[in-house]
Formats: sequence, structure tokens, C-alpha cells
Amino acid sequence: MVVHGCYDGSMPSGKDCCAALKRWLSPHFFKALGDPNRLAILVALSDGARERTVSELAGCCPVDLSVVSRHLRTLREAGVLEARKQGKEVFYRVRFDALVALLRNLADALEACCPPARRRALTPGQRPSRPQGGNT
Repeated sequence: MVVHGCYDGSMPSGKDCCAALKRWLSPHFFKALGDPNRLAILVALSDGARERTVSELAGCCPVDLSVVSRHLRTLREAGVLEARKQGKEVFYRVRFDALVALLRNLADALEACCPPARRRALTPGQRPSRPQGGNT
């Protein structure tokens, strides 16, 4: 992933800015959230904020139970979910505090690299323009 400071091509503190962003830009985390079935599982677990088993979550996705189980493992390994074993069942729940903290820290790092006064607002679907003098 290539991270740019602002769309005008400048970054306030160069390496410091990128280091702060790099700390929070985890490919593992974004890969975990990058699958529609995993997002459906996350939404299902968020609804009602209660623990659920693999079999309870199986109805949220058009995939086999074993695939749902693998998706849950991916989300757990990324730090999005927590698992608790009780007898033969494993109960999953969203780690809301950790998820909110990570997203908040990422937003703060982005703001530090490109303060609001330096950003140009983009409308949905609009692509950022290239810095002037750049190659096209």
C-alpha cells in the first residue's frame, strides 16, 4: 500500500508522519475486513452485541459452516473478534473497544499527516487529483 500525505504531494514531517500511519495501517487488519462474508459476520455479531457460535452465525453467509469458521479465525487473528471456549462450543464476540481504538488512532494519524485545513473535500466517487508537475 502506498501512503501519500496529502493530495498536493507534501507531507509536514516526512518520515514521522509515515511512521505514525504505518503503525496503524495493518494489511492483516484490512484484509480481514476486506471480505464481504467477514463483514456480514461482523455485522451479525454486532447486532445485539452478544456472543454467538459458529452455527448461530452460519446463516449470515452463503458459505459452508467450515468457511464461516475460517472467516471467524481470520477476524480473531486480526484482533477484531474474541473467542471463548465453553465445553465443545466456541463463542465469538466483537472486540468493540479495540476496534474503535484502532480506527480512532488511524484517523488521528491521518489527520496529523494531512490536517483538515490542507485537505480538499472530495465528493463520493471523486478521485484525488495528481500533484501539479507530476507525471500522468
